[in-house]
Amino acid sequence: MTAFPRFISGTKTFVNDVVEGFFAITHNGLALLGLAVACMAMVAASRPDLRVSAEAQLFDWLRTRHVVAQEQEAPAVADAGDRALAINPHTLPKEQAAIAFWLSKKYRVAPEPVSALVAQAYDVGLRTKIEPTLLLAVIAVESSFNPFAQSAVGAQGLMQVMTRTHTDKYENFGGHLAAFDPQANLRVGAKVLQECIQRAGSVEGGLRYYVGAANQEDDGGYTAKVLAEQARLRQIAGRRGAVAAAPKQLAARAQPQPAPIRPAGDATARNDEGVAAAPAQS
Repeated sequence: MTAFPRFISGTKTFVNDVVEGFFAITHNGLALLGLAVACMAMVAASRPDLRVSAEAQLFDWLRTRHVVAQEQEAPAVADAGDRALAINPHTLPKEQAAIAFWLSKKYRVAPEPVSALVAQAYDVGLRTKIEPTLLLAVIAVESSFNPFAQSAVGAQGLMQVMTRTHTDKYENFGGHLAAFDPQANLRVGAKVLQECIQRAGSVEGGLRYYVGAANQEDDGGYTAKVLAEQARLRQIAGRRGAVAAAPKQLAARAQPQPAPIRPAGDATARNDEGVAAAPAQS
């Protein structure tokens, strides 16, 4: 047998071995997969609680993915005429409507635009994994729901974001002037707060970063005020359970405290981390 026929024969043998091996692996893999599915089905049949828990987790994951997909597919911000800047609070879910009416009465703002902000806070909270009542509490403490608020150090809008520091975050919203767009400011503020919480490892620590007091002994009672406001919002919403401490403890911590000493004329004294904003000053 010459070299060429031997080469052809060897090639055929090699190909046959590869094909047989592929089918053997595929067959064994499918068998293992079938066995795993059968075991999972048996466990689900014997433990309904596990099945319900798995279904709930899967539903939450799919819902989160759906919201993220919608956010990626849709433009970052639409024209004002295409967005719901104000909605009828009676069309909101019961929990959101209760919060909207309460905020409207407490801060003396119209319930319709507040309802739009409450609905957006729930949407943004789902994407950022921040409880919507915390976002609304930050807005309440920072600006009292005044979208045009501005502090002495340049913090702007509902969540008093330091626009100069976070100009890049407004690029998808048309530029830095979007800081006075309530919905754009809420989204950017939520992103900043999310980064602060991740950096600190806790909500309390994140709030200290947000107000620029992470490296100071005293945050002027800011964290306690926000958490106390969140506790009230959770109560209005009909939720149970503590936020970070018992309401009495939060109330005690929220008592006015002496402001920390900062260098005179330092425009960034309240924002030494360059992360977030100071509340608007009246």
